[in-house]
Amino acid sequence: MNPKHLSGLVALMALATLPFSTRAADVEPWKTPENAIVIDAYELNEIDWSEMLSDKRIAGFISKASDGLPESYSCKGEHSGDTVAHCKTMWRKYAVSRELYETRRLLARAKGLLWGAYHLARPGNPIDQANHFLDYAKPQDDEMMVLDIEGIEPDNYMSLEDAQIFAGHVKTRTGRYPVLYTNHSTARHIALNRDKYRILSRLPLWYARYKPGIEGAFPMGNWDNYALWQFSAAANCSKRRCPYRVKGAENDIDVNVAPMTKAELQKAWTFGALLPEKPFEPLDEMLTASIPTGGALKATVEATVTIGTGAQTAGIVTLADGKTPFPMTVSAEVRAGIMANGTTTTLLGPRVVEVTPMNYQDF
Repeated sequence: MNPKHLSGLVALMALATLPFSTRAADVEPWKTPENAIVIDAYELNEIDWSEMLSDKRIAGFISKASDGLPESYSCKGEHSGDTVAHCKTMWRKYAVSRELYETRRLLARAKGLLWGAYHLARPGNPIDQANHFLDYAKPQDDEMMVLDIEGIEPDNYMSLEDAQIFAGHVKTRTGRYPVLYTNHSTARHIALNRDKYRILSRLPLWYARYKPGIEGAFPMGNWDNYALWQFSAAANCSKRRCPYRVKGAENDIDVNVAPMTKAELQKAWTFGALLPEKPFEPLDEMLTASIPTGGALKATVEATVTIGTGAQTAGIVTLADGKTPFPMTVSAEVRAGIMANGTTTTLLGPRVVEVTPMNYQDF
């Protein structure tokens, strides 16, 4: 294992051993001067770097890198209904954004800031998007990689199943997993269905929520804490009131806090390892009382369940035979009976969506 990857894993394990009250500050942790601040920006954020860097609490900068799949250079043939003129405009914007990304990285690293890059995940081939992100961002071993999932609407954002494939492919190419950026409702959905999202639910969480407190939010599934908390953005920062003013930037720039000092954040920065998986707890009897326990259902389950450590990455990577397995949502009975024994269950075959009291909640 690369020593830098090992140091990140050690830092994550050290955080996991701290008392919960110490790990997750529930109310306005950005007001604690010792906690590090991280800026993240997209291509249209204007920044006066000299002004911004006068704030000594700022430890890192995360920049938007790729967005879905790359734009077309030739603009020949079909381009999703766009005119040729619009296609060329999008290519110019894409080319300028790549130059801006490289310029910001050189400047930030020269000034001693930690650097990271995120991919805005869209519908479409997750392997191609992962390759696009890595080719665009060219992440070095000491730079954070981020998968940005804005929601669970399949027409607008990458599906969570595809997001697992994306994360697995990044791990295959780099030896590290990305951090997961998402909002509270999406994170909670993943946590409530962590038997289905065995990889996403264990990625370190970059948590977006524009409230002063997160009472009742953590622990959440495998997440006891956030790696970063995006607490300030255009949504809650105006000229009159803002949780945190960034010098040299407009009110629309995103600001994040880490639950640790600058020195601690530097050691943990890449966050490239999966978080520990907590044991699955048996479901309440009232939730499973109405679920059939025998007959054809049980026979079908027994015939299609694969149990063992080798199933942990099913649905995450493409197998050697060129086929990609698709996880099937399993019944509460199977989750309670098999998952609680510490094994992995993956059903292969047509996708079945099961609505139960455990996965229907969305807050």
